[in-house]
Amino acid sequence: MSKLWTRRDFIQQTTLGFLASTVGFNSLAKSLFSQPNKPPNILWIVSEDNGPFLGCYGDRNATTPNIDRLAREGIVYENVFSNAPVCAPARFSIITGMYATRMGTMHMRSTYPIPSDIKFFPQYLRQAGYYCTNNSKEDYNTIKPKGVWDESSRKAHYKNRKPGQPFFAVFNIGLSHEHKIHFHEIKDAAELNHRPEDMVLPPYHPDLPEIRLSWANYYDYMTQMDKRVGELLQELEEAGLKEDTIVFYYSDNGGVLPRSKRFLYESGTHVPMIVRIPKKYQHLSPVPPGSREKRLIQFVDLAPTVLSLAGIPTPSHMQGKAFLGKYRQAAPDYAFCFRDRMDERYDMMRSVRNQRFLYIRNYFPHRIYGQHIWYLWRAPATRAWERAYREGKCNAIQSRFWETKPVEELYDVQADPHNVNNLATNPAYREVLDELRHALRQWVRENHDAGFLPEGWMAEQAEKQPIYQLTHHPDFPIESIIQTAEKASSGLPGNLSFLKKQLQNSHPAVRYWALVGFTIMGKQKSGNYAFLKTLLADPVADVRIAAAEALCTTGDCHDALNLLVKEMHHQNPRVQLHALNVLEALGEKARPVLKQIMGIAPWRLKTDPYFHRVHTSIIKNLKPGWEDYIVW
Repeated sequence: MSKLWTRRDFIQQTTLGFLASTVGFNSLAKSLFSQPNKPPNILWIVSEDNGPFLGCYGDRNATTPNIDRLAREGIVYENVFSNAPVCAPARFSIITGMYATRMGTMHMRSTYPIPSDIKFFPQYLRQAGYYCTNNSKEDYNTIKPKGVWDESSRKAHYKNRKPGQPFFAVFNIGLSHEHKIHFHEIKDAAELNHRPEDMVLPPYHPDLPEIRLSWANYYDYMTQMDKRVGELLQELEEAGLKEDTIVFYYSDNGGVLPRSKRFLYESGTHVPMIVRIPKKYQHLSPVPPGSREKRLIQFVDLAPTVLSLAGIPTPSHMQGKAFLGKYRQAAPDYAFCFRDRMDERYDMMRSVRNQRFLYIRNYFPHRIYGQHIWYLWRAPATRAWERAYREGKCNAIQSRFWETKPVEELYDVQADPHNVNNLATNPAYREVLDELRHALRQWVRENHDAGFLPEGWMAEQAEKQPIYQLTHHPDFPIESIIQTAEKASSGLPGNLSFLKKQLQNSHPAVRYWALVGFTIMGKQKSGNYAFLKTLLADPVADVRIAAAEALCTTGDCHDALNLLVKEMHHQNPRVQLHALNVLEALGEKARPVLKQIMGIAPWRLKTDPYFHRVHTSIIKNLKPGWEDYIVW
């Protein structure tokens, strides 16, 4: 078992750890709760998939009186970021206080295990005597340990605790979730309180009826969500608990119109957060009620902050910094975010944000932003935008979502809140670019970022040991892997000799990234890459698939296509998904094997729904109309 506790634990947890080991947590809880300054109750109200679309954040489209009132009574945090722009990996970061990239839990809907000595933060609260409830979404993107909650269900409630027992309670509100702007939920304009014609659209969205209607629908749902927040606050007050309870309101990630959720722009990661602290607990906050706080906060900070409010020191494995309570720490200089596989589509982005600038590093610049994701395409707004682009009705800013990416992006968030003016190549911002580039490079290395591992291979390793243990082994070549990925994704021809040498590296992740580099290079200029054929026989499937894409990109497709069809039958579902993604990315070059692709019946393979979605999408692109006859 990995040992993540260090000498810092002894220093930080002397009081709690010593008492717990000598008199037990029950005795410790009785001692704490008998003091005049009893630990506060803590209530979390969490909405889904919304940025700061609230009146208190200056959004003139919004009708949110209850949250606005909470803001007047509490602290409005203006720079809060979901570490991932989608719920599951973001919620992992919340529940553990750790970046998902450090643990190998960054891919959407994955269940890779983590070391057994990593606790979810409610476990520490329960050990200290708190009654912990969750109503009711979990979605932690890993295997949940035992003993996290006293209750976790749609009936879970703090009212079920013992008399006088402090509580930590979470209520999750799904009224603003992405599915509300899908086909089956969209309402006609006549049914709405918000009028489509009044919507203020971001510059990256074309002015289309479907997009205006979707925005108006969404603001109506935001108003419904606000009403539910008001009901929960009223319930707390009627129970006589308002003056004993610290209330948090925040959203689990940004969203939700296309180019927000799933992407590392402000629209995908910047979320609202308001904290109301009763008078008796004002000493736990560095600022008074009614303040607007500009401190950078990220989701890994939430776990240590709640523990700090409860008088519990931060466990040493947690990476966040408490911003309230007894153990609050100095504000960080940066907030970091990550994006990896989103459902059925592979991509990899990392970002760093300071008070003014956002820097994004794209490791798959050869993939377009707007890769087809089945769930995202259930929204009429997404389909309408794509159709307008294909018909040539979008301007340069609106077209960018449907095109390949630059390697680096840099935005002045104050001057450009919608992140449409990329300053990465502007000499006037070179110093800022260098600073943030260095900060991000240092962060991915400190975390031994598992996103640099091809997922098929990583999934096989996870069956043997937690990914953290793999990537933090002293012999693991993390620097070589990241360096190869950086050179490969840069697309600079001067790196070709380095990448060719890395094809002989003993580690599959290094070979994989070298091949990604040849794919990117092959899209830029033709060349003789016949030497890549030997990699079609590599012992690792992800490397073989990457070699096939590199070869086919340069025009040598016959053996590569046959290999990709073969890998679609692999026993590892993530290898299957990798092969399918490459086949679709090849477009017309994949036509010679269309018959073989159509002949595959997914239900006969060890697959998941992601296989079905990409499989059908390939057929749709190469033989329009046929997907209507496919019933899996």
